[in-house]
Amino acid sequence: MSKLFSPIKIGQLELANRIAIAPMCQYSAEDGLPADWHMIHLGHLALSGAAVMILEATAVTPEGRITYGDLGLWSDEHAAALEPIVNAIRKHSPIKVGIQLSHAGRKASSEVPWLGGANIPADHANGWQTLAPSAVPHADGETVPEALDAAGLQRIKDNFAAAARRADALGLDAIEIHGAHGYLLHQFLSPLSNRRTDEYGGALENRIRFPLEVFEAIRAAVSPEMVVGMRISASDWVEGGWDVEQSVVLAEALEKLGCQFIHVSSAGLSPQQKIPVGPGYQIEFAARIKQATAMPTVGVGLITEAKQAETIIQTGQADMVALARAMLYDPRWPWHAAAELGASVAAPPQYWRSQPHEFKNLFGDTRLGQR
Repeated sequence: MSKLFSPIKIGQLELANRIAIAPMCQYSAEDGLPADWHMIHLGHLALSGAAVMILEATAVTPEGRITYGDLGLWSDEHAAALEPIVNAIRKHSPIKVGIQLSHAGRKASSEVPWLGGANIPADHANGWQTLAPSAVPHADGETVPEALDAAGLQRIKDNFAAAARRADALGLDAIEIHGAHGYLLHQFLSPLSNRRTDEYGGALENRIRFPLEVFEAIRAAVSPEMVVGMRISASDWVEGGWDVEQSVVLAEALEKLGCQFIHVSSAGLSPQQKIPVGPGYQIEFAARIKQATAMPTVGVGLITEAKQAETIIQTGQADMVALARAMLYDPRWPWHAAAELGASVAAPPQYWRSQPHEFKNLFGDTRLGQR
């Protein structure tokens, strides 16, 4: 029996299998508001057969967007615009829906990727002044961010909490706090970007303080039923930077505060990173954190093959796998994986007639989550 297609419970959230759709920015929002693209894109992925889909990095403040096309949840207007999309998914799919709440920090004010993705200076159209733990730019020649003072830190914590309350009111199933890929919370964690000399900088216990405070603010803001976890970059892949052993300390601290899952990625903080990219290249980080904590651990990174994903779960390297680009390339990846592994997967009845003749028990009913 396939372990990849076995159920798992995270907090009070029951998932039909171990496949998650990782957050993938679409850079297609207008003033942070979802557009038609989001209805088509998210509706499409909702029919994939994955157990849970996490909506793209969603900014908690306007200046927290990576680009001017990022999704936002900093006002009730943004929540109202997301509501019909969430309702449509709920109507036609049993998939659980989470959201990744984010602040880009010094990596904000960027061009969309298909136009180059470069930093946009604050005095240019579609640009703004960035914020960070310290006045250290992401790369030479980019905007020097303003170092956040005490009032700025409190404002951002409040913004995270307010966005979380909106996500809760929308009836979403989970919140993933974005502490990875070189964005604001990761910037506090890494000594390469955090040069502060106050209680938020220097020693490891100080560098993890603000991300932990953000977690506490979100946990306190939402209902007990809401699942709250964090995505981290377990390594900067730069000598002297953030690494997996520091990540273990953070994970243990998060677990003590009630964190319910940890999604383990890597990199994104520095242009100096040197990544040995290959299939499942980050899974060893997820395995190390899983060894150190009891939290459900999500592994991600060049997981493209069904047997590869099955092995990760079977050997206990991670409790779940998350797919991003592989899911964009093949939005029915879970169907194909279930067929290969002899499992079944939820599919809408409108699609049942597409079931290949040789796979008699492949499809289940999305109305029940099973056959």
